[in-house]
Amino acid sequence: MADLLTNNSPENYGDDAIVTLSPREHIRLRPGMYIGKLGDGSQADDGIYVLIKEVVDNSVDEFIMGAGHQVDITIEDRVVTVRDYGRGIPLKSLSAAVSEMNTGGKYGGSAFKKTVGLNGVGVKAVNMLSSEFEARSVRDGETRTVTFVKGLEQSDRWESGVGEPNGTLIRFRVDEEVFGPYDYNLEYVEQLVRNYTYLNLGLTFNFNGTAYVSKNGLLDLLNENMTEDPLYAPVHLSGDDIEIAITHGTGYGENYYSFVNGQYTSQGGTHQAAFREAIAKTVKEFFRKDYDPLDIRTSIIAAISVKVTDPVFESQTKIKLGSKEIEPGVSMRNFVMDFLTKHLDDYLHKHPETAQILQKKIVENEKERKAISGIQKKARETAKKVSLNNRKLRDCKIHRTDKSELAERSMIFITEGNSASGSITKSRDVRTQAVFSLRGKPLNCFGLTKKVVYENEEFNLLQAALNIEEEIDNLRYEKVVIATDADVDGMHIRLLITTFFLQFFPDVIRRGHLYILQTPLFRVRNKKETHYCYSEEERLKALKQCGANAEITRFKGLGEISPDEFREFIGEGMRLDRVRITKDDPIHDLLEFYMGKNTFERQGFIIDNLRIEEDLVEQDLALS
Repeated sequence: MADLLTNNSPENYGDDAIVTLSPREHIRLRPGMYIGKLGDGSQADDGIYVLIKEVVDNSVDEFIMGAGHQVDITIEDRVVTVRDYGRGIPLKSLSAAVSEMNTGGKYGGSAFKKTVGLNGVGVKAVNMLSSEFEARSVRDGETRTVTFVKGLEQSDRWESGVGEPNGTLIRFRVDEEVFGPYDYNLEYVEQLVRNYTYLNLGLTFNFNGTAYVSKNGLLDLLNENMTEDPLYAPVHLSGDDIEIAITHGTGYGENYYSFVNGQYTSQGGTHQAAFREAIAKTVKEFFRKDYDPLDIRTSIIAAISVKVTDPVFESQTKIKLGSKEIEPGVSMRNFVMDFLTKHLDDYLHKHPETAQILQKKIVENEKERKAISGIQKKARETAKKVSLNNRKLRDCKIHRTDKSELAERSMIFITEGNSASGSITKSRDVRTQAVFSLRGKPLNCFGLTKKVVYENEEFNLLQAALNIEEEIDNLRYEKVVIATDADVDGMHIRLLITTFFLQFFPDVIRRGHLYILQTPLFRVRNKKETHYCYSEEERLKALKQCGANAEITRFKGLGEISPDEFREFIGEGMRLDRVRITKDDPIHDLLEFYMGKNTFERQGFIIDNLRIEEDLVEQDLALS
C-alpha cells in the first residue's frame, strides 16, 4: 500500500500521481489521523488504548441512553473483548455499522443525545487496524456474528433461539503489521475503566474479573488520585449536565481532570478554560477582594465533567473540546460561570471553615508571588539576554507550539557536562531535538520556594528554555528528556532534576512530558554485526550471537559514545522511560525521604537494601 505514495518526484507528477484511497486503505496508511500516535503500549496515550476506548465509548453511550448497566472487558493474550448489555446493534445493520465509514445511529434523531461517539469512525478504525475482529449482536433471542481480518469481512453467521441477554460483543487483536511489537499495560486500562465509572454512576465495569463502580463520581476521583493531603475537604457540586469537585493542595501548578460526556479530555478545552475563569471570578466576588487569578488557582486540584450536545473535539482522539456551546444557544462560558457563581458561592457561605482555609492559601500564594516579583524582572531580563547567545542551549527549529506536522516530535535533552552534550548535539536531528547542558549537579531544591527558580541561574535558564513560567500550555517541547550517565552521579542528577519539576512544575510530569533516556551499557560486536546492550542479560545474549571472539566495550558515560553511534540511541529506536505520578506516590513523603536532611536514616535504608551484582565470569568463560 505504501507504494501508492512513493512516485512523487517532480518529473513524475502527472495524472497517474493522483491516487484515491479507500477508507480502509487510508486508515491503515495514516492511522495517526484517526487514533493519534501508534506506540508500543508503554504510554497511556498510545493507540492500542485509544482503540479500546473507541469500543467502550459505544457501550457507555448505551448506558447513557438507559440501556444496560454493566460492561465486561477482558484482555487475554493481547485479545481485547468488550461485552455490553445494551440494546444490541440492529442485526441487519451490524456488518455496515462496524465496517462502513460514516455509518451509524448517532447522526440525528433522538436515539443518542449528549454522547461521545458521533461521527461513525471509531469502531471502523478498530476493525481496519486489527488482524482479527469480531462483532456479535444479540437482540431478543436473535443473534448475528460477523468476523473480519484487517477490515475485510470473512464470515457472517445468524442464529435464532439463543438464551443470551441483549447487547453487543466486540473482540479484536491489534495488527502488529501496523503497530509493530506491542503489549498492554493493564494499569493504564484500569485507569481508563476507573474514569468511566466516575462519570457514569450506576454503571459497573468488570475488567479481567474485578468489578469497578463509583458511588460518588468526581469526589471519588479526587480522593483516589490525590498524591497529597488536601487543605480542605473537596467541594463536590453537581447539576444538570455538570459536575465539579474542587480542593487545594500544597504544591505548585494547577491539576485538572476534565471530562466531556464521559470522555477524559486530557488536554482540556473550552469547558476547562471556562472553569478556570469562573472559579477565579467566583472566589474574588465571594471575598470581595481583587485577588490575582493565579493566586486563586495555584495548587488547585479539581475535576469538571460536562455533558454537551453534539460535542466538537479538536481531533478524532477527542482529548480536547472545541465546542463553544453546551447546547444550541447556550455558551459554555456562561453555563459554567452561572453554575459556579451560584453553587460555589452558596457552598462557601454554608462552610465558613472551608472559606477560611481557602483564603489563607490565596494570601500565602500572593505573599510568595510578591516576594519574588522583585527578582523576577531581573531574572527574566537575564534569561532573555542569555537566550540570544546561550551556550548551554542548542535549540531546534521546530517546537511543540508550532503549526507543523513535526511539532509532536520536538524534544529537549537535559544533559550533564560538555562531553555528553557534545555527542548529543552532533548526533541530534536539528529540526526537532534541542540540547540543554548542565554545568554539573544542580541545586537540591526540595523544601525551597519558587524564589530559587529565579535566583539560581541554571534553573532560571532552564525555565526560560522550556517557556513554562506562565503556563504549561506554552511548553516548547513535547518531550523533556533527562539524559545522564548510567552511574551513581548520573542517577543523582536525574533525581535532582526530577525534584525540580516535582517541586515547581509538576504539570510537566502530570501531562506526560518528562522522560529518562536509556543509554547502552555495553557494545558487543564482531566483524559482521554490532549489538548495543542495555543490561547484563542483553550483553550475554549478544555474546551468544557474536561468538567467543566478540569485542566487548563498557560505556562509562555518554561522552564516551561517538556521535555516529549516539545517533542510534536518539533516533527512531530511542528508549525512553516516562516519569509518572500515580495515586500511590506520596510525593512529599518520597521527596522528604530521598532529598531531605535525614541523612542517617537514608544511609541505613541504602545499606539494608544494597544489592551486590557479581560479574558473570563463569558464563562468559562458558561462551568461549
